[in-house]
Amino acid sequence: MSSNFGDNSTVVSDPVYKRLDESASKASSPVKSHLGGIHTTTGKSRMSDFTTVDYTIQERPFFVPIGKDGVIAALEKLDKQLRDAGRTRLLSSKTPTDWTGKEVVPGQLGLINHGGSPKVLTKPGRYPGFPLRNWWARSWCGTQGLSDTVIEFRGLTVVQVSQNQAAVVSDPQNHVFVIKNSGFVAYAIEGTYDVLSIVDQTHLPTIIKDKLTGVVLGSTHEVKMSSKVGGQQTKEYVVATFLNIPASNCAILQRGDDLELLGAGQSVITNPSVTLRGMYTLGENQLEMPTKDIFTRDQVPVSLTIYLKWQLTEPLKLTTHGYNTPYDALRDKTQSILTQIVAHLDYASMVKQRSLGPDNMEDGSDPSSAFLDALRTRAMDDMHEAALEYGIVLKDLAVIDRQFKGEIASTMDKLTTRALQAQVEAANVDRENSNKVKQEEGALSVTRIKAQSANTQADADAYRVIAAAKAEAQKVRIEAEAQAEATRLAAEAEAAAVRIKAKADADVVDQFAREMELRRIEVARVQAFGSKTVFVPSDSAGAQMGNAMALGMAASLGAQKAAK
Repeated sequence: MSSNFGDNSTVVSDPVYKRLDESASKASSPVKSHLGGIHTTTGKSRMSDFTTVDYTIQERPFFVPIGKDGVIAALEKLDKQLRDAGRTRLLSSKTPTDWTGKEVVPGQLGLINHGGSPKVLTKPGRYPGFPLRNWWARSWCGTQGLSDTVIEFRGLTVVQVSQNQAAVVSDPQNHVFVIKNSGFVAYAIEGTYDVLSIVDQTHLPTIIKDKLTGVVLGSTHEVKMSSKVGGQQTKEYVVATFLNIPASNCAILQRGDDLELLGAGQSVITNPSVTLRGMYTLGENQLEMPTKDIFTRDQVPVSLTIYLKWQLTEPLKLTTHGYNTPYDALRDKTQSILTQIVAHLDYASMVKQRSLGPDNMEDGSDPSSAFLDALRTRAMDDMHEAALEYGIVLKDLAVIDRQFKGEIASTMDKLTTRALQAQVEAANVDRENSNKVKQEEGALSVTRIKAQSANTQADADAYRVIAAAKAEAQKVRIEAEAQAEATRLAAEAEAAAVRIKAKADADVVDQFAREMELRRIEVARVQAFGSKTVFVPSDSAGAQMGNAMALGMAASLGAQKAAK
């Protein structure tokens, strides 16, 4: 008999149930690889390898899966099985009314206690009580919703879970099975169907992280069942383990000496013989790993800090060798290989070179090339080969730090400290000298700029004075030229006026007019010099007499002045 429910005794990770994918599983061919007793399986074979007894496919009395028709159809099938077995029927024969009584609305079930046996009302309506109906040995127990996840009443169990839920159920024989995206109705004649938990498969509460790298490996949830052991003592036992594994991660399951790889997705373990060995990530990881003290050939202890970058590709190989994490395997192998390498090297060959990386991998002239060559040729190759045995691909290895210990190490630290102090002092002196030179250069630059500015200002002042002198000279020249031109024009105008007047006078032919003009001239002269002015002719004898008189008067005045 096929089942709609999850396998209770193995790992179930496919949300599509076996009834729906029987044809696909028959067509698919399982792939197996055997590695020293380790069986890796995929597809249907993975579940069959870890299966003992599938309790969900057993014939259970009065157990009906809920199909497409819903809960009421399943209850009717269960009622028919009870009637055929000669037992008290489950569905009540009472008919509803619409005027009084207890009310059952659509989408609900009415529950009645009939002498300790359950009775279910599926039809909506009102159901009258005593004395209108026969309610001897009956009592009303309320209603429940048809879509409720769990309904438990007087031995009747109804379970319905949605797409993201999973129900863990224990049957009357204490066999545990898981219900996913389905449901059932059952009536327990002997024992009970107990719903232990309803689990949200995508939000499991316990987060599993890698303690070293901090990578989230997945989440888990354990469902426990309480059992009485001897008298009143009660203990809890884990009956189902839910797993939610993210992409690029996986889990290792163990049953006896057999191991199984479980890929990403939602899974549940109910088989008591199957345990979760561990969770792993298949992505890249990197970590700084300190080593234990290693002695060189001349017995100088040294502690290295190693940078590792790796990717786990075959977790089954790692688990086969007994390691819980890739770091545990790499740590042991790295310590062993580095111990062998350093034990063949002197302290002097290791003291200078501090790291192994892309910058110095190709430099063969380094005085500590023995250390580098040993790391390149032996550590990388040996580590890569050893990691492949554990299913790990080593992608990078570098020595990022080392610490020498003992008296030699302390002496080297003192010498190194002195050298560093000398370097610091020399660097400080150089820095001070450089600062002084820069200050002097700055002052010289400032002086040069000020001189250039003064020269520029002087040039500007001289240019301004020259320009002002040129402007003043140009002004004087223009004013002189204007005055001369004005004088010339005035003289020409006056000469022209005299000529015109003389010509006009010459043109006068009347004697009277001429006489009148002479008299007008006389009047004008008298007006100009006054009426007491005596006009003496300068070109006649009288004029010469006047000159003689003037000379005599002057000589007399001079003689008088001399006598005094």
